[in-house]
Amino acid sequence: MVAFRKMHGLGNDFVVLDERAAPLGLTDARSRLIADRHFGIGCDQLISLEPGGQGADVFMRIRNPDASEAQACGNATRCVASLIAAETGKTQVVVRTVAGDLPCTILGPDRVVADMGAPRLGWRDVPLAREADTLALDIVEGPVAAPAACSMGNPHATFFVPDVAALDVATIGPRLEHHAAFPERANIGFAQVLAPDHLKLVMWERGAGMTLACGSGACATIVNAHRRGLTGRRATITMPGGDLVLEWRESDGHVLMEGPVATAFTGSLTLP
Repeated sequence: MVAFRKMHGLGNDFVVLDERAAPLGLTDARSRLIADRHFGIGCDQLISLEPGGQGADVFMRIRNPDASEAQACGNATRCVASLIAAETGKTQVVVRTVAGDLPCTILGPDRVVADMGAPRLGWRDVPLAREADTLALDIVEGPVAAPAACSMGNPHATFFVPDVAALDVATIGPRLEHHAAFPERANIGFAQVLAPDHLKLVMWERGAGMTLACGSGACATIVNAHRRGLTGRRATITMPGGDLVLEWRESDGHVLMEGPVATAFTGSLTLP
């Protein structure tokens, strides 16, 4: 039997498995089954903890429900940091990912600030299929057009719209995820500016579909909104699952994300 923990940040939910002592043999088929909401436990992403190595407290591997590997996940980063803090008593935790090291500050047992690093803004960094202005891509899909793009360790495109509620995200989201402009697919955000310090956001996540919240998507949104002159560098971003507080720090260009973490339940499973 293998112990697991079901966690979430604003309803963006994860099954967390511990592989620091030894690998568990998480094949693609096993990963898809665990993530399945009908035949498995169900989650937006499957998270495995691995030894962090020098300079990090833990390595976090992120698998989508389709078993593809994601490079970054802000909500999972906060959840994992809270677990390590509970184990060690630390208030400063470094979570290592494929995309790099993410320092986290523990504000309390259920609230964490994650330093998600600096966005990458070049067309090759996103990446895009060809050279383009990442501030306004030549993309039109139904009622949305001209997104801004950046990488927060994984590719993001943000469409700014007058009314998020009017969009059929379940229809246009997958088309945009697989658009030819994105050779590695992309996370697609639909953002509505409510005030210079407040946005509403709905996400279609690469490999996961619609989720209640997306931390890296919120990071990309504050970056792209400020680049467009729509907001300041700090804003609350409201998603279906709740609010995150984002700041694109001017001093070093890093994006700070503050938000809650929660454990829904714990249990054990038998790997098929």
